[in-house]
Amino acid sequence: MLHPLAGKPAPKSMLVNIPRLMTAYYSRRPDVKDSAQRVSFGTSGHRGSSFRLSFNESHILAIVQAICEYRRINGIDGPLFLGMDTHALSEPSHATAIEVLAANGCEVMFEKNFGVTPTPVISHAILSYNRNRKKGMGDGIVITPSHNPPEDGGLKYNSPHGGPADTDVTRWIEKRANELLQGEVRNIKRTPYDKAIKVDTTHPYDYITPYVEDLQNVIDTEMIRSAGLKIGVDPMGGSTLPFWEPIAKRYELNLEVVNSMVDPTFSFMTLDRDGQIRMDCSSLYAMASLVGLKDQYDIAFGNDPDGDRHGIVTPSVGLMNPNHYLSVSIWYLFRNRPEWKSNAGIGKTMVTSSMIDRLAKALGKKLDETPVGFKWFVNGLLEGYYGFAGEESAGASFLRKDGTVWTTEKDGIISNLLAVEMTAKTGRDPGEQYRDLIERFAEPIYERIDVPATPEQKEVLIHISPHQIKTTTLAGETILARLINAPGNNAPMGGVKVVAENGWFAIRPSGTEEVYKIYTESFTGREHLTQIQTEIREMIEGLFRSAGVSSAQ
Repeated sequence: MLHPLAGKPAPKSMLVNIPRLMTAYYSRRPDVKDSAQRVSFGTSGHRGSSFRLSFNESHILAIVQAICEYRRINGIDGPLFLGMDTHALSEPSHATAIEVLAANGCEVMFEKNFGVTPTPVISHAILSYNRNRKKGMGDGIVITPSHNPPEDGGLKYNSPHGGPADTDVTRWIEKRANELLQGEVRNIKRTPYDKAIKVDTTHPYDYITPYVEDLQNVIDTEMIRSAGLKIGVDPMGGSTLPFWEPIAKRYELNLEVVNSMVDPTFSFMTLDRDGQIRMDCSSLYAMASLVGLKDQYDIAFGNDPDGDRHGIVTPSVGLMNPNHYLSVSIWYLFRNRPEWKSNAGIGKTMVTSSMIDRLAKALGKKLDETPVGFKWFVNGLLEGYYGFAGEESAGASFLRKDGTVWTTEKDGIISNLLAVEMTAKTGRDPGEQYRDLIERFAEPIYERIDVPATPEQKEVLIHISPHQIKTTTLAGETILARLINAPGNNAPMGGVKVVAENGWFAIRPSGTEEVYKIYTESFTGREHLTQIQTEIREMIEGLFRSAGVSSAQ
């Protein structure tokens, strides 16, 4: 249900009390007997809030110590590239991390002047450092809860391949961190911050210049410059803010930052669909301020706080649905990157639009479907057999113009700049280009529904099996497949996907929030989609009933 304040400015009464949050971070200790207060790595690292005792100083001490031990055991002895976003808990966590890293003798690279650094920039820095190296490899930590509310914190570990660590790595780190929390605190090494920041292994680093200078190798910046398009940018108070002025200056772009405010309460935000402050650049409600300016720019865009997601705003349609923009990006890139290998294919998650399946077939490109999580695309991007990889939550990356790897993380900055490039090249904005695609391939209607869930409900859904779905039809069509493993790599999807000829649905519990997600798509219209959604709800209620779990939310 749409909250009455969705898309409206956040009232002052909703703003998080930052001093109280900081006090909770430093003073409250988690109870490791409570699973909700233990370290838990989801699809994007460990997340939580100091108010809920799920993201406190104790968690950061334990996680970073576990990472140091993992590095030592696995011979990772190059620099660790450390970044953070603008959430209130990110800076104290950054300081805590430096204390532990310094005490463990790790070479640490942090943004000079204690600035913020987007997730894709950390990935770019790791890959740039490790290029052509066989030893002394670097890795990274990004302190961010992504687009989560202001009171949340998060930490994720990036392996030497530059992308999110594999499940076996995060499982080891999680287990060791919880052991440290449970009673081995004496094994956590820590140097007082005023000393840690001065030791010869802790280094200020310029993340901005190398990344900005290298953009010309992934985006046709000359095409953008010569077109002179008027560009609007809303960093949403996040870590991409320090990058846009250098980008505009270096490539002579007609670019305006429409909101340069940084505020840990994110008081400038409009509320999301559910009435929460959430910096989700794919949400029409969270992006309402920029959407209201759409006719003032040839193209406009936003990013979430850690810069790995994109939100594209065009004069023709306003905020683009992420699936629509992924589709346009794929169609454009594979016809405008002549140096890419002919066998470079496409990676997408199982819950991303099937429009991409149709595009891949028309382009003659191999398509791999994976579970949710960008870690599944790392090897494909590294080795160049994915020209493009993306997921429905407005995250994507793609290869350099020469067909080599750019980042192995989602990169909202290059996704935004690609929208400018394709507008400059074609003379039509991405919204208009998507209309061309639906005229050729039919128009899908896609909706994701986030449903508040109890841990018991999530447990039922994560262990769902195909035989529990007893119906043979979906909205009047014969069911063609019931999937719990991804076709692209046979990895468990952590839920189920059911496919018919002109529609499908998927259900999976979130790895980072207390919700389960229902994904639906129809190629025949709204009525068909509504029927699919009705049948799903009935099926889920039946699953909960059979498991003896309440369906109440």
